[in-house]
Amino acid sequence: MISLSNLAKYYGDRVLFENVSLQFNRGERYGVVGANGCGKSTLLRILTGEESASDGDLSIPKRAVLGVLDQDHFQYEDERIVDVVMMGNKPLWAAMAEKEKILAAAEEFFDGDRYSELEDIIIQGDGYGLEARAGEILEGLGIATAVHEEALSTLSGGFKLRVLLAQVLASDPDALLLDEPTNHLDILSIRWLEQFLESYRGVAILISHDHRFLDTVASSIVDVDYETIKAYPGNYAHFTRAKREERERREAEIAKRESEIADHKAFVERFRAKASKARQAQSKLKAIDRIEIETLPESSRRYPKFNFSQKRPSGKQVIELKGITKAFGDNVVLEGVDFAVQRGERVAVIGPNGIGKSTLLKIMVGDVEADRGSAEWGYETWPGYVAQDHKEQIGSDRQSLDDWLARFCPQQGIGFVKGHLAAVLFSGDESKKKIEALSGGEAARMLFARQAVEKPNVLILDEPTNHLDLEAIEALVTAINAFEGTLIFVSHDRWFVNELATRIIEITPEGVHDFNGRYDEYLARAGEDHLDAQEVLRRARESKRAARGKSA
Repeated sequence: MISLSNLAKYYGDRVLFENVSLQFNRGERYGVVGANGCGKSTLLRILTGEESASDGDLSIPKRAVLGVLDQDHFQYEDERIVDVVMMGNKPLWAAMAEKEKILAAAEEFFDGDRYSELEDIIIQGDGYGLEARAGEILEGLGIATAVHEEALSTLSGGFKLRVLLAQVLASDPDALLLDEPTNHLDILSIRWLEQFLESYRGVAILISHDHRFLDTVASSIVDVDYETIKAYPGNYAHFTRAKREERERREAEIAKRESEIADHKAFVERFRAKASKARQAQSKLKAIDRIEIETLPESSRRYPKFNFSQKRPSGKQVIELKGITKAFGDNVVLEGVDFAVQRGERVAVIGPNGIGKSTLLKIMVGDVEADRGSAEWGYETWPGYVAQDHKEQIGSDRQSLDDWLARFCPQQGIGFVKGHLAAVLFSGDESKKKIEALSGGEAARMLFARQAVEKPNVLILDEPTNHLDLEAIEALVTAINAFEGTLIFVSHDRWFVNELATRIIEITPEGVHDFNGRYDEYLARAGEDHLDAQEVLRRARESKRAARGKSA
């Protein structure tokens, strides 16, 4: 359906990718992966026409409808939430809006012919089912029916983006082009999106840094690396094996040819002056000239080296929460939360968005005060906290990176600081970059560098994989697994949770579920992995309504 032929994109002397020839076919789901800054989003912008290629050809059917996530929610602030979603299907929405205008002016003049034409458009497009479909998609993305009639402005930023995602999904596009569609979604909503995409019949091209999402959804992986783009059949796990084996094969072939050259050169050096071997030596020299050695380009992927160590171990009990309750106005987000964490535990706090997970971490570290209850830290505990909103902690001033990091290790010299910056991929002149100029992923790496120099014995991380690429996420998992202290974290990344957590605390509208074990084991015990996500959401809402009824 979408084809690329010898496509290239340059920024001055910098090559993002070139010689790209690919075919994106209907019914297939393509996961686009690569390091931050390699050109993934640029590729999507070229496909949508927002940006032009430097060279090559792009072919998309003229009548193809492209579903692209609109990031500007401000234009819809005063619209009903369900209307915003229906607007995604532009022909139907336009027909329905024009029909309403004709009916409103019917007393003065009724255009029967145009009304009939519009009715045909609406009926053929199942327009009378459009609002129901929009409602189902909103429900699946975790936006309850009770608010569908409200203005978009009543929602928080993350939920507004969900509505815009729902708008794309409801547009009935021939191709879905989505950049990080799981951002701002909780685990249940991600599972619903996976189910939606598995049944989607068009072509889906999805940028994602979520391992399990890519393993579940992708039928092919599109890898942006080595200054080109290549497609691999299968999901992300298949891709990583195939790419590694391909690189190893090419490196082995190069090593074989280099060995042949070395053998020929050794023969020539040994027998160059011997008359009886002169002809053979000349033959060996010609053979050397015929051997071509491929030059393998450097990968754009870079793995930071996070390092978390504790100054000294904490006491046996790290923290005890007793009856934690917190409300914002009439919205009770936490009620009677009780649990204790012991030294060395790795606790994942999970649950739907808006349930109070981040608030709970902020209460632990003292950034938010509970309405009732207490959070008591144990003996010799030194928590290191990384907030979900990096700007809260890193600031936005014009301080350089080395000056900023030096604030947290004043007894150390500049060599120590630069070494830690280099470990998180800020080397040389990059250390002079200003804090205000950092991207989301760069800010996250700086906050982890701070934890490395401060050496806490408890890591408290709120959505730590946000803004990180796959390589940084994998490096973070490696570093945390080597950490000997205690971990308490919130994440919607199921692969990340399963790799790290030894205990799952799920906060739900009906209470707190505490499970000792890995995330996969928790799912197997809870059985929710086999439930339709829509059913899970329905049960959660019913439980919340029941709880509100009791409190009333």
